[in-house]
Amino acid sequence: MKKGQRLWTRNELLLAINLYCKLPFGKMHKSNPEIIELSGFIERTPSSLALKLANFASLDPSLKARGIKGASNSSKLDRLIWEEFYSNWKQLTFESEKLFLELSDKNLETLNVSGIDHQIREGLEKKVFVKKRINQSFFRKMILASYNNTCCITGISKPELLIAGHIKPWRLDKKNRLNPRNGIAMNPLHDKAFENGLITVTPNYRIKVSPILLKDKKSNSIEQYFLQYENKEIILPTKFLPDTEFLKYHNKERFLN
Repeated sequence: MKKGQRLWTRNELLLAINLYCKLPFGKMHKSNPEIIELSGFIERTPSSLALKLANFASLDPSLKARGIKGASNSSKLDRLIWEEFYSNWKQLTFESEKLFLELSDKNLETLNVSGIDHQIREGLEKKVFVKKRINQSFFRKMILASYNNTCCITGISKPELLIAGHIKPWRLDKKNRLNPRNGIAMNPLHDKAFENGLITVTPNYRIKVSPILLKDKKSNSIEQYFLQYENKEIILPTKFLPDTEFLKYHNKERFLN
């Protein structure tokens, strides 16, 4: 370590990996306003924070699978934090979001609480609700960032028209509710079709349309919105490739053959 430099703390690294998850891969540079903002909070330079994000990129298995190496000078603590975050998305997501709110002089009750019925949601119930909303918001940001705000089927690139869905449903797998490799970005129509087993994505990332729709070839709308995508490769995310085990599950248990 050079003279005058200080070691990164665990909290600083949690904040950095939190931001890594929420930024598109191509926007992890020192001039990004979000990097500038966080670097100011933790009293680091934007360059040093951007480099730290590059260190995390070197540890990302999805990037390795695509032949992207990232920086090569990640520390032992970088690796430990990455492994801790990667194995406990539920707890570390909330912990890192809470840290950011504290630094930005906000509190949990001011974020993502629209729709709360304050007459029935108080005390512990309200805290649980707020935590759930914060985690859901983080998951959406993370998935849309991974897919560069693009529907993996149609290429629609309007975030307001996209849903960050789960491959293995939220209600069936508590452990992987916030795992980005259990997430996929689609427009509402194809998300609903995916949820109901009318389409799936194979472990080699190709779209498969249910025979229920395939035999409805007389419908122009079915042809336009579904049949044309049969066997085409999805638009792959730049980070957090869908886990093939989750895709196998969807193919076997959810897809309507």
